Amino acid sequence: MTLILSNADVASVLNMADCIAVLDEAYAELGHGRGITRTRSDTITETNRGDALYSLKSMDGVAPALGVGAVRINSDIVTWPKVGNNMRRVKVPAAPNARFTGLVLLFSSETGEPLAIMPDGVMQRMRVGAANGLGIKYLARNNARSIGILGSGWQAGAQLLAACAVRQIDTIRCYSPSAENREKFSAEMTQMLGVDVIPVAQPEEAIAGADIVMCASNTVDPIFFEKWIRPGMHLSSIKRPEVEPAAILRCERVFVHTHDGKPMHTLSKGLTLPEDEGNKGWKNASQIDFAKLPSLPQLIIGEAQGRQSDDEATCFLNNLGLGYQFAAVGALIYQKARDQGLGHDLPTDWFTEDVHP
Repeated sequence: MTLILSNADVASVLNMADCIAVLDEAYAELGHGRGITRTRSDTITETNRGDALYSLKSMDGVAPALGVGAVRINSDIVTWPKVGNNMRRVKVPAAPNARFTGLVLLFSSETGEPLAIMPDGVMQRMRVGAANGLGIKYLARNNARSIGILGSGWQAGAQLLAACAVRQIDTIRCYSPSAENREKFSAEMTQMLGVDVIPVAQPEEAIAGADIVMCASNTVDPIFFEKWIRPGMHLSSIKRPEVEPAAILRCERVFVHTHDGKPMHTLSKGLTLPEDEGNKGWKNASQIDFAKLPSLPQLIIGEAQGRQSDDEATCFLNNLGLGYQFAAVGALIYQKARDQGLGHDLPTDWFTEDVHP
């Protein structure tokens, strides 16, 4: 039988500590070359809407140690509004009933059969948080106790969950351009974490004296700048454009999630992404050779050295997501959901065939 899960099912079995643990082990397999991941691919065309493009995104990976392969597919309507001084990449819930479309397909690497189908929303948020949590685990000072976070959206919550899972955090300060959003977010996360999350009116207030600075936004322009780097700081981002290139270069230790600098983009003839106009989005930090920077898997297996002193400024750039994450985390979700009797079973014959493909 093939298991069909909902986001609610995923949320009920996936906690941050387990997510970090499974990725920690899986990245070691990736670092040793036993796990395999494919560069993300975005196929982009025009739509009938004047303000949006259509993006069909896919990524995949195989975790042999866990016996699974996974494909993540997103069918997105994407816009690029300007909020304040920054351009943002924003997905529109244009599917019926104002919904998004993102699926993870989990397969057995032993038989090839489809094991599970689930939405990607909760899983993708948790795997981003867990990756940055591992960056903190291996790079931040052991006595790091305070966080400044830039962002108050869906991803920001998982970033704080991950940071608090790997360090004993005492205080958190949060900035985002919307006072209403940051105040609501801070109240919710204070209750969830049991740590005071304080909303502040300026980014400088959030990061002043912070041991760990986390960027968690949907911007395609930098929101963290070189002048804010301080000795001993650990800097974290969930996407490439968030950090000014000069700030990256100021850090003594810089690690990336993957050596891939950007997704594979296939665009309709004559089409240009709005964020490609100027040094935004994937063009930000084009002067940095991502292939030459050490990766998180290399850090985890000891192939690259992490922090060497409390005075070093360290940086982890979650520059691009990996399909491999969905294999590792998907295997965890699948096993826990099976153990707890969650989801709905459908005949595997519905998804397989007796005709040679």
